[in-house]
Amino acid sequence: MDFHSMILLFSCALFLLGSTFATQDTISANQAIKDGDTIVSHDQTYELGFFSPGKSKNRYVGIWYKKISYGTVVWVANRETPITDKSGMLKLSTDGNLLILSGGSTMIWSSNSTVSMRSNNPVVAVQLLDTGNLIVWDKSSTNGSVIWQSFDYPVNTILPGMKYGKNLVTGRHSSLTPWKSPDDPAPGMYHHWLDTNGYPQLFARQGPVLLSRFGPWNGLMFQGLPLENPNAIYFVEFVYNDKEIYFVYKMKTTVFQRITVMPDNTAVQLQWIDQIHDWAVFSSSGEKDKCGRFGLCGPYGSCSIDRYPPCKCMVGFRPRVPDEWDKANGSSGCERNRALSCGSGDGFMKLSGMIFPDTRRSEFNHSMTLEECEIVCRMNCSCTAYANLDIRNGGTGCLLWFGDLIDITEYDVKQDLYIKLAAAELADFQSSFTRKKRVLTVVLSTSSAVLLLFAVAYVCIKKNTSPHMNQRGNFYGLDKKNSSVQMEDLDDLPSFSIREISKATHNFNTNNKIGEGGFGPVYKGLLEDGREIAVKRLSETSQQGLDEFMNEIRTIAKLQHRNLVKLLGYCNNGNELILIYEYMINKSLDLILFDETRSMMLDWPHRFNIIHGMARGILYLHQDSRLQIIHRDLKAGNILLDADMNPKISDFGLARKFVGFDTTAMTKKVVGTYGYMPPEYALYGRFSTKSDVFSFGVLLLEIVSGKKNREFSHDDRNDNLLGHAWRLYTQGRSIELMSASLRGSCIASEVLRCLQVGLLCVQHHAEDRPTMLSVVLMLVSEGVLPQPKQPAFYSEESCSTKLESISSDEEEYMITLLYAR
Repeated sequence: MDFHSMILLFSCALFLLGSTFATQDTISANQAIKDGDTIVSHDQTYELGFFSPGKSKNRYVGIWYKKISYGTVVWVANRETPITDKSGMLKLSTDGNLLILSGGSTMIWSSNSTVSMRSNNPVVAVQLLDTGNLIVWDKSSTNGSVIWQSFDYPVNTILPGMKYGKNLVTGRHSSLTPWKSPDDPAPGMYHHWLDTNGYPQLFARQGPVLLSRFGPWNGLMFQGLPLENPNAIYFVEFVYNDKEIYFVYKMKTTVFQRITVMPDNTAVQLQWIDQIHDWAVFSSSGEKDKCGRFGLCGPYGSCSIDRYPPCKCMVGFRPRVPDEWDKANGSSGCERNRALSCGSGDGFMKLSGMIFPDTRRSEFNHSMTLEECEIVCRMNCSCTAYANLDIRNGGTGCLLWFGDLIDITEYDVKQDLYIKLAAAELADFQSSFTRKKRVLTVVLSTSSAVLLLFAVAYVCIKKNTSPHMNQRGNFYGLDKKNSSVQMEDLDDLPSFSIREISKATHNFNTNNKIGEGGFGPVYKGLLEDGREIAVKRLSETSQQGLDEFMNEIRTIAKLQHRNLVKLLGYCNNGNELILIYEYMINKSLDLILFDETRSMMLDWPHRFNIIHGMARGILYLHQDSRLQIIHRDLKAGNILLDADMNPKISDFGLARKFVGFDTTAMTKKVVGTYGYMPPEYALYGRFSTKSDVFSFGVLLLEIVSGKKNREFSHDDRNDNLLGHAWRLYTQGRSIELMSASLRGSCIASEVLRCLQVGLLCVQHHAEDRPTMLSVVLMLVSEGVLPQPKQPAFYSEESCSTKLESISSDEEEYMITLLYAR
């Protein structure tokens, strides 16, 4: 072998030795990982080594993602004792103790773990698993035994499969503490944990002060915690036995998820999205509203985000310190109107739609019936309330409260709470209820007669008056004084003068008109500061008015999301009702999608980005916004596109606020756009979050096909777009629905997944449709999707015929149906 060959061989050997740790997941006793070396999990998902966070130069041992989001740290060992130089090493001792050393000998951190004395001749090793768990284990036995694992000591992140709770055998209690800052992983000022006193619940505190609470566990989730269970992507479990109490969530698909507490105390559920190369927030448990603070209304006080002041006393109770309540301070709580007599003289009142009170002073039994639960509470003088423990299977188990009931929030929780009241209090309530019922009956009867007389008088007057409106002020039925009064609560939203808007739009020049919707014409404008704006002006022919104008302002002004259009301000000048938005250079989706030439601008990556962006925007409205909104008019014309074709949802004039995860409401006035409304809303006036899901499904199918649902026709069948998509799906030919312009840019698996998700969203029955959280997760996962059922407005159903009779107009339009009941 010549000299050059020897040099080459020697260099290769040095390279291999230098990269040993970067290609293995395990080190044995007395081996060390020096600063600069790493070990990587078998599937290359996680990596362990030394790192410096943010702008800091301090060195820490941590675990981070390797294949995705490089640098996103999920665990830190020496978070309180950093190394100031690169002399550190991670070493495993022969007795199973994991050590971080500085300068070769100074111990910085220790796992404080050793092999059991019963183990003879232990063979210890430390391994980074594919789950992100770092374990120290004794390999001398057949199956090996875990000596220590990082999953037992979480920092600020919960990974799938990690048990979060308490080990009753060892007494070890896991908890989460956020970083001080992005540059410093030292424990911050907040602390999150699973409290196991009484029936377990989740708490967060700042120092000794309790900030928030979620729970108790109701069989599916911790009350108030926005983790949807069950769903198609992950599932949540709560385990309570004689050895451990813990909460865990596990993935059903191969997506990457984590729950992280941020430095500002917001706990977020994040998922990695390959298409955008970023983490997406799918739920957040930060303090979103005024009722998020623990114990805000004191004992026996209930809190509602829809009320001001938010606190009120529960039935049978009165303010403990009336003067404080008069000043909107309910922290002193409430006291009973009548004292309990203890025994058969007391009874119970059922309350629904509430997050249960603090359960630290509670007892529970998994096998007792609700009737047995009542008997136990009635016989115990200290018992103040009872309820089922589990909401599944019609309700099972028994949960009993002792002492004052505190931290009650009015919420859409389908679980009943029975509070103990004195018998006399219950009798007074029943008597009062009966009197109110009688009065209401009389009032309704009288009101009906009066309304009938007014109706007759109105018809008579109407015959003698002109149906035309000569003045714009009369058309709206308001004047400048009245309008100004109703704008008093919008001080936080900028107000523009009519002079500014008129100048920006060249006096509403028709050449500046860029569109028209149900509210009225929309103009492009240019403010004096150089900002381009879109100006939406209420027209005289609009079926909308002040109510929709105010609804849109109050709604969208409080919403902030990158997939929602931004409201810059408003103008209310006498009879002028104007909304000012950020200008979207590519205007609305329908102008591009349904145009044969312009649709070529939308290749598959752009279309998928629009689908995913819309889904995230709707998810924000339904779950993560401060208000929780049902949009009720999602359509291609209300999806605006910025310069990069990113979608932004607009037009909130018909939106409705709701409380809870899936509230259903009724309306006598059905408003929306034909082709995007679900059958339960179009025909019966019922709307819920599933109404928006249906509209999104229609939009998804339109985006993939490039065809408008309402105008779609097929030579062989009398199907609309939904029916045609369904037939192709049942025949295994879904890909044929895809627009021909996408053939060169599409990813077939993504197209097929989108089409199946779209069909799941447009199923006939609302309860069959997925939530928007499930939709977002299904769009980006690789797991098996549920099989859709027959869509609504299928050509063989009578519903379609009923809606077709609304109008013969072939253009998309807003419909208003008065539904009499």
